[in-house]
Amino acid sequence: MNYLKQEQYNMQTQESLIEVYKKSLELLGENAEREGLLKTPERVAKAMQFMTQGYTMDASAILKSALFKEDISEMVIVKDIEIYSMCEHHLLPFFGKAHIAYIPNGNIVGLSKIARVVDVFARRLQVQERLTKEILECLQEALKPQGVAVIIECKHLCMMMRGVQKQNSVTTTSAFTGVFESHATRSELMKLLSSKLS
Repeated sequence: MNYLKQEQYNMQTQESLIEVYKKSLELLGENAEREGLLKTPERVAKAMQFMTQGYTMDASAILKSALFKEDISEMVIVKDIEIYSMCEHHLLPFFGKAHIAYIPNGNIVGLSKIARVVDVFARRLQVQERLTKEILECLQEALKPQGVAVIIECKHLCMMMRGVQKQNSVTTTSAFTGVFESHATRSELMKLLSSKLS
């Protein structure tokens, strides 16, 4: 059986990116025509389109596609959502986890949609601070809950591979709205995030 990989890319963008990456290899002193690099510009062009596909996605529409009316006012937490994004300053990856909580106000949302929203904003050129805020604002606007909390912990290759070269540093950002701005609710959230299921 032949292997068939189904992928969709904007072909005009693809061709332009291939030329850019081929030229980049040459400027770095490489021979873009040698066997090992012959298809590299095409691979990188496809990878970059995949890693920035969030620009073509509508996070709000994703959330609104799975809203359900429920008379629930207890905290909902989705933690340890994997994040893979690209630092806009150096075009190097940063990666880690997002922890998201909200307290419903008449509506709940399908849990997978929360993870999808994280991907929509992570798959753009980003800074972690803005990523945190964009996720928060999207959830607040679409769900209109009593409050939203977003906490993101990431390692940045722009700090690990270059510059200060600190291998073990982790950057944490957080943003809160509504009831999560109160000390008691935030403390409850932090306690639940640190607890382990038995």
